Amino acid sequence: MSEPRGADSWWLQPLASQLEELGASTEGLSEEQAQERLSRLGRNLFAERPRRGVWLQFLARFRNPLVLILLVASAISGLTGDATSASIISAVLVLSVVLDFVQEYRAGRAAERLKESVAVHATVVRGGKPREVPVADVVPGDVVMVSAGDLIPADGRVLEARDLFVRQALLTGEPYPVEKHASELSPDARDLGAAVNAVFMGTSVLTGAGRILATRTGRATAVGAIATSLTREPPPTAFEVGTRRFGMLIVRLTILLVLFVLLVNTLLGRPWLESFLFALALAVGLTPELLPMVVSVTLSHGAIRMSRRRVIVRRLSAIEDLGSMDVLCTDKTGTLTEARIRLERHLDAFGRESERVIELAYLNSFFETGLKSPLDEAILEHERLDASRWRKIDEVPFDFERRRVSVLLDDGERHLLVVKGAPEDIIALSSQCEDGGPGALVQLGPQVRARVQTVENELGDAGFRALGIAWRELPRDQQHCQVADEQGLIFCGFAGFLDPPKDGAGETLAALARNGVAVKIVTGDSERVTQHLCTQLSIPIQGVLTGEQVAHMDEPALRAAVERPNLFCRVTPVQKNRIILALRARGHVVGFLGDGVNDAPPLHSADVGLSVDTAVDVARESADMILLEHDLHVLHDGVVEGRRTFANIMKYVMMGTSSNFGNMFSMAGAALILPFLPMLPPQILLNNMLYDLSEVPIPTDRVDDSEVARPRRWDVRFIRDFMWVMGPVSSVFDFVTFWVLLQVLHAGEALFRTGWFIESLATQVLVIFVIRTRGNPLTSRAGRALTLTSLTVVAVAGVLPFTPAGPYLGFVAPPAEFFAILAVLVAGYLVLAQLVKTRFYRHHPAA
Repeated sequence: MSEPRGADSWWLQPLASQLEELGASTEGLSEEQAQERLSRLGRNLFAERPRRGVWLQFLARFRNPLVLILLVASAISGLTGDATSASIISAVLVLSVVLDFVQEYRAGRAAERLKESVAVHATVVRGGKPREVPVADVVPGDVVMVSAGDLIPADGRVLEARDLFVRQALLTGEPYPVEKHASELSPDARDLGAAVNAVFMGTSVLTGAGRILATRTGRATAVGAIATSLTREPPPTAFEVGTRRFGMLIVRLTILLVLFVLLVNTLLGRPWLESFLFALALAVGLTPELLPMVVSVTLSHGAIRMSRRRVIVRRLSAIEDLGSMDVLCTDKTGTLTEARIRLERHLDAFGRESERVIELAYLNSFFETGLKSPLDEAILEHERLDASRWRKIDEVPFDFERRRVSVLLDDGERHLLVVKGAPEDIIALSSQCEDGGPGALVQLGPQVRARVQTVENELGDAGFRALGIAWRELPRDQQHCQVADEQGLIFCGFAGFLDPPKDGAGETLAALARNGVAVKIVTGDSERVTQHLCTQLSIPIQGVLTGEQVAHMDEPALRAAVERPNLFCRVTPVQKNRIILALRARGHVVGFLGDGVNDAPPLHSADVGLSVDTAVDVARESADMILLEHDLHVLHDGVVEGRRTFANIMKYVMMGTSSNFGNMFSMAGAALILPFLPMLPPQILLNNMLYDLSEVPIPTDRVDDSEVARPRRWDVRFIRDFMWVMGPVSSVFDFVTFWVLLQVLHAGEALFRTGWFIESLATQVLVIFVIRTRGNPLTSRAGRALTLTSLTVVAVAGVLPFTPAGPYLGFVAPPAEFFAILAVLVAGYLVLAQLVKTRFYRHHPAA
């Protein structure tokens, strides 16, 4: 991509004039100044969406096309003198909209509160003291403190920098980090890439630390100018694609059914308004209008339950993606191990204990700036040495591609470059090694290299993670060091670290495997260390792929190679991302658990990006879910919760498509054989509303263990086949009910409509207990709320004709024998539905 040019190249202005223009100082703003600017200039967002009032959100529900059509139908009924139908249609509509709005509003607010709890913060100086504020509250004039792993929260001038390297490929396309300085630039440095005294919102700090004067926020930033392309909605997930396909299936069925009914009623010469309202009511009855509410509420309930399990959801649909996940890629440190790294061994090149290794490793970690790794902390905690005689001259910060860090030190007599990093790289860059001390050097010929490699292998086989330590002298007049100086090194030896395996990690991995999730360890550690850990945790090793092997594969070859191995060792961040994409290309739903600066690309590439609350900002911002405990057991709970959430959504879908379709098909068929409408439009809408009311507790329903045992995905063909099989079962009993009402009870129009209203609602609601489980409904207990609501709705349908509201709805009181016949019909229907369902699941390929 080409480099964007700055709108005004503000970084060329003298710092003093910028401070005067902003009314700021290098000591930061006061709290009062910050609040005034926030209210005047707005929040630090690209496009702040004003929060609509509750009433506006409620009224927005009436923009639904079906709702608008029904409102028009209600008005037409009123104008033609049918005040009863108009009132009933309006009341049912308002109740349905209120039900939908209340449930989704409450769920949405709960989900927003959870997201805010893990929002990215920035450290600003307010009132002379550092304090954390949400990134959205950063204002021009703020002094921001940044360090390795932070996202830059605004465009700004660098006030102070200590080895501050920033990755800004987001804006410039430059893949390598850029070092930033507090300096004034020449007038020709007009491009963003040349602005080494400025940082830009959305870029990330790779190493070092610094202080920044925020000069541009929100849409005024460089990234804000291209925010439209950068903030586009991500591609739809598998869950979103599934709901869309399901919606199109229902739309096609609805159109066909409505056109059929209108055609029949027109040919039979029935009143056009009555026929139109009847067809419209059929469309509403067939449409699962509660699906958006059920999806939103179920996902939000899932997010709340997951928060109790210490998992915060930042993207609601990621819950379903987590349930569908069949491959989890994770690092081993802190996930499979305790992340309590200890320095246990310090060996020279030939395997002897060496204090010299401790001394050089300590100096490197002590003077290294930027983000301290757990290995650095272990070195510094192992033994405190006096480093006062040394002075730091310069540093080549740690780089995830180089996998090493170098510091240039001076002790008054010499300049010493001390290098620490991956052993294989350090050894490759060394030409000599110490043999008992800095004065006894040996050339690193083939035989010596083999002996050194043996020491490294023995450390790995014993479970030690090793770092290579090396050094070289540089000329006294050299005041800077660079990557080119990291050659011709003198290899000193190895620092060996132990990180004990985490209790229960092996059992959790076994549980994930039993639930259909393959765990692949993707690590920069050596294969020997990783294999030793797998042995300790009883993890079967199915294959090993190293970073060196990955580097020599093109994308088709990598896709072919990633399926079997479960250990990917010595891999770079770029290779991690390639592995994730290769697994997705093979059709897997992939989760990635990462917490480092280098984990942002694979977190973006995975179907589900997972991080922890202690992760760096750039990792947390890239993740879909945040684990408050770096523990695979918590993640396993999240997988189960995701599957439980998906199962409850599918219950509504399966019930809505089967029983709804059966009832609507029966109504369409009845219109052919009856001289009158089988049910009045208001009765159809009331039936539909009561049925929807019975399904509101679905998000809280219990889920069978078998439903969470394996990953599941949307399968519209499976849903369609289930509908074609179960729908006719409902219609059969509807037509039996027609025969009983007409031939046995000799029902007129009012009694027919009353009897069928009660029967259709009873069968439609009670079959919930059959369809909600693949097994036996007598052994799979439904949730208390679902049971209570369903039985109450059936009772209301039976009592309604006997109430004063009955005549206004077109109902009459049925005779007592009707209820006896109804009990037999309902029992027979539920038994047959169970038999047909069992046979369907037994023989359908997708089941």
